[in-house]
Amino acid sequence: MAPRANWKGFLRLSLVTCPIALFPATSESEKISFNQINKKTGHRIRYLKVDAETGDEVSNEDIVKGYQVDKDRYLEVTKDEIENIALESTRTIEIDEFVPRSEIDDLYLVRPYYIVPDGKVGHDAFAVIRETIRSLDKVALARVVLTNREHVIALEARDKGLVGMLLRYPYEVRDAAEYFDDIQDVKVTKDMLDLAKHIVEQKSGHFEPEKFEDHYEAALAELLAKKQKGLPIAAVKRPAPGNVVNLMEALRASLASDKGTPKTAKAPPAKKPAAKKRKAG
Repeated sequence: MAPRANWKGFLRLSLVTCPIALFPATSESEKISFNQINKKTGHRIRYLKVDAETGDEVSNEDIVKGYQVDKDRYLEVTKDEIENIALESTRTIEIDEFVPRSEIDDLYLVRPYYIVPDGKVGHDAFAVIRETIRSLDKVALARVVLTNREHVIALEARDKGLVGMLLRYPYEVRDAAEYFDDIQDVKVTKDMLDLAKHIVEQKSGHFEPEKFEDHYEAALAELLAKKQKGLPIAAVKRPAPGNVVNLMEALRASLASDKGTPKTAKAPPAKKPAAKKRKAG
């Protein structure tokens, strides 16, 4: 069954326009999911929409959107009123500017979409826009309305199509200083850094996503298979967290334990310990 487009409309670069469709580039539908059930009956739980004050069930046709302006006061906003906000980006992705990809902070990245021509017409215009973006080695910034919200979207050429990455607005990105300011300024010695670099060298490789393994998903599948067969489920003993006393010793132990990975360099020789060992923390 062919995937269903999340959005259909037009892509425009100045006077060049073509019909396009957006498809999610990622999916989590293959992941194991659970329903909530009644432990006593085994029946699935069904949630009802009820009035918070009266407790009465409310039908879907009587439910509207409301914006809270006070503790018990809401502004009612109808579906028609929202749809009357006629942004051009509701049906057209208008390219506003081109920027270097390296200037986009990863914190602003939200979700990727595949963008393809919609129908048999417009392939020529689509190819012109795609190759223009590719030749500049930049990304095109545009706007699109998805789920009643306008988003900034960054367009990149990919194979015969385009990839559109939704971006966050600045007010959606939290200031790192709120979290990092309390981190202590610690002096990392050259010996510690050298040992850590050797550990990294032993673990270095290339980005090969096909080698990724979802261990938790595999464990869930094994658990469900055992339960279907009526097999006993053994409790797993959790290892106790290690208590690191000396950071240099921990680094050397880590280096020695990584025997399964190729070593690209020898570890630096261990120096004689100082008269008083410096503890971590």
